Amino acid sequence: MRRSWEGTVLLRVHVLPNGKPSEIQVQKSSGRDLLDEAAVKAVKNWSFVPAKRGDVPQEGWVSVPIDFKLN
Repeated sequence: MRRSWEGTVLLRVHVLPNGKPSEIQVQKSSGRDLLDEAAVKAVKNWSFVPAKRGDVPQEGWVSVPIDFKLN
């Protein structure tokens, strides 16, 4: 906030069958390393609803946009 930085980070996240992210890649940077790192750090703690084939959870990749906006 002090630096008045805004931007969007697009992450590519590999989601395990248990819903936890196993790998996170910056697909498109915000242009600010600190914002990119903050987005990765936040998503590491998320829990996802995994894709399913029938009733069986499957691992897979998902793109996740993270917006940093000042209000």
